[in-house]
Order: sequence, then C-alpha cells, then structure tokens
Amino acid sequence: MTQIREAKKGNITKEMESVAQAENIDVNQLKFLIANGNVVIPKNINRDTNVCGIGKDLSTKVNANIGSSSKMEDINIEIEKAKVAVKYGADAIMDLSTGPNLNSFRREILNAVDVPIGTVPIYEAGVVAQNRSGSVLDMSEDDIFTAILNQAKEGVDFMTLHCGINKDLVNKLKSSNRAMGIVSRGGTFISSWINNSNEENPLYSNYDYLLEIAFDYDITLSLGDGLRPGSLQDASDIPQIQELINLGELVKRAHDFNVQVMVEGPGHVPYNQIAANMQIEKTICHGAPFYVLGPIVTDLAPGYDHITSAIGGTLAAVSGADFLCYVTPAEHLSLPNLNDVKEGVIASKIAAQAADVALGLESAWIKEKKMAKARKNFDWKKQFSLAFDGEKAASYRDSCPVENDEMCSMCGEYCAIKIAKDLD
Repeated sequence: MTQIREAKKGNITKEMESVAQAENIDVNQLKFLIANGNVVIPKNINRDTNVCGIGKDLSTKVNANIGSSSKMEDINIEIEKAKVAVKYGADAIMDLSTGPNLNSFRREILNAVDVPIGTVPIYEAGVVAQNRSGSVLDMSEDDIFTAILNQAKEGVDFMTLHCGINKDLVNKLKSSNRAMGIVSRGGTFISSWINNSNEENPLYSNYDYLLEIAFDYDITLSLGDGLRPGSLQDASDIPQIQELINLGELVKRAHDFNVQVMVEGPGHVPYNQIAANMQIEKTICHGAPFYVLGPIVTDLAPGYDHITSAIGGTLAAVSGADFLCYVTPAEHLSLPNLNDVKEGVIASKIAAQAADVALGLESAWIKEKKMAKARKNFDWKKQFSLAFDGEKAASYRDSCPVENDEMCSMCGEYCAIKIAKDLD
C-alpha cells in the first residue's frame, strides 16, 4: 500500500484523516491532492509515527538535519539534537550521519522521536566503500541499493536520492563556468563515481528498481538536487536547470508507479530569482512538493546563515515551496551544536509562519490574532505560550522587572497600549 495508490483508488487512509484534521482541510480534497502528486505523507509501512502532510494547500513544513561526522560522533548528542529540533517545531528530521557507527545512529534516532525521518542512503554506501577499500569512489551499485533496501526495512520514511545526475550532465558540467562546482555531498559522490567508472548513475539507469523498493515500503522519494548552486553566482545556471528537467521526468514515472515523490531545490539563490525558481520547479515537476535548503540569499554571512536562509525561505514558501530545510548558524563552518539546532529550527519556523500568513492560511492567522489579543491585554503568559521561543521571551522580560504587568521596561508608564486603552 502507498498513500498515492490508495488515493487514486478513492480510499481514505488513517494517515489522510490525521493530516486533514491537523490541517483543517477536507479529507476528500486532501485525497485528491495526494492522488495528483501535489501532497505527500512520508510514512514507511514499517514505522508508526506522528504523520504530517507536505504540499499544496497545507502549512509550510520544516525539516532539521542532524547526524554524526567522521570527526565527531556522539549518539547521545545527536538524539538530544533531534529532540530539541522537535521541541521547537521541526516537522521532520533527517539523519545525515557519516561516522563509523552511522547504522546504529540511524536506528536509535528512528526510535527517539515521533516525526518522519529521512536519510541519504548514498552516504552509507560511500562509507561502506571507504571502509572496504579506502575510497568512496569504489562503491558498487550493490552497495547503493543494499543501503536503500536496508534503510527501507528499518522504517526510514523519506530518502534523498540523487537520481537526476546522469553521464550526459556530468560531461556538460565539466565545461560549465561554475564558481563553486558541486557542493552537494551526495551529488559529488555520484558525479565523481560516474566520472571515475565511466558508467551511468545506477539511481538513474535502475530507477524502476528504486521505484519497486519505494512502493513496497511506501518510501517518499526526495529527488535530490545534486547540482544545486553553492554560491549566488551559480544560481539558475544550465546544470541546475537541466538536472531539474531530468527530475521532472522521474517525478512523472514515480507518479505512474504510485510512489510518493517530492523534489529538492536550491541552495544559494539571489532574492530576485527565488520566485522564478519555485515556479519553474512546479511547472517542470508536475506540481510535486518542493523541498528547499534555505534558500540562502547572500554568501557574506557565515555564522548567521540561519537568518539569510529565513529571508529566502519566506519568499520561497510564498512562491510555491512546501518544505523548508533549516540552516543553522554553523552552516559551512562546523557540525551544529544543540543551540545551533534550536536557532536553525526557530528561524525556519519564523519563515514558514510568515509565508503561511502571506498566503492567507487560516491556521496561521488564528495564531497571529491570538498573539495580538494577548499583547493588548498584557497577557504575558499567553504571549510566551504562543511564541516560537517562549523561554527566551520570558527571560528578556524578567531581566528588567517593572512595578506592574501593564508595561515593560521599554516604555514603562509611557506604554502606547496602556495610554490608548481609554480610547477603545
């Protein structure tokens, strides 16, 4: 069973009912959107979890990346990161571990949080090859599909798979004028493997086999943008768009095979190009949900890229993106710590809320109206409960106490709301 097949057959699943209730949308409308490939519900048949819907007419969702590296590996810290991300509103978690114990890490993370979990199986295949022969480039087709199948059996809900990179595209990339080349780790694994072996990308040439695995476990394919731009000057270039065209063809094949699919997008994009990028994806990829990293709108803010991505993420979601992958302050610099994860999630949640308000989503406006009422009534407790980070808000208020609740230390007795109460 897959959600899209059941929707096409006219059946309403318990997952559809749950998402419809959470989103305050008619379940039959939701069923239509899933059948049409406009919405996905990432949920492996082997895992019970709190489901969410991603796509058209639904609230903008946020993903948080966690995971070990070969230089830093502590399962307790990564589990705590996952829990912190969920606490502050992450709708999904991706485990990007590449450390020696990545398999055990994944299994523990799957059991630690009650949200959809995603992975990038090519990382496991690369680590297996590295441990076996000392080079990621020695991974085999069997390594790749073994990793995918094993993770599917374990219960992974969605997988980033770089299926759109083929030999033709790799050859054309060599003659491009990209400033940053390839910045996607999975995209580099695949592109370098193609170049080294002179063989076709197994995820492209054996896509039907991948669809069979995804169908059997209802894995949502997240078609990776291996050639996403890594700097503003590479945005919207020919390699990026050509890969997107390849992904559009693969989206159609997934829909025909009754497999749920979404598409990943840039990356580093100038603000004035974001809306066009979203619209191009929706057109080329048959309205599939769009999952974007940021986008980051300036390359001059290392240490603050959670802010640059929130700026881009708001416009992206207003223009058609459905799923925002958070960016932390540590992006490009180091493995994020617990506070980086918190800051990254909150920044993306702000972007998602701002977009949902701009799109007129009723659930978003209800929260804004509640906050306005709480502020007018000096209901500090309610304000903090509605805030993305109520603890931080409360700490600011407590840091400079005043003599009564109907003011703060910014305006004191000159508070505009307090003075204007007599005019109501």
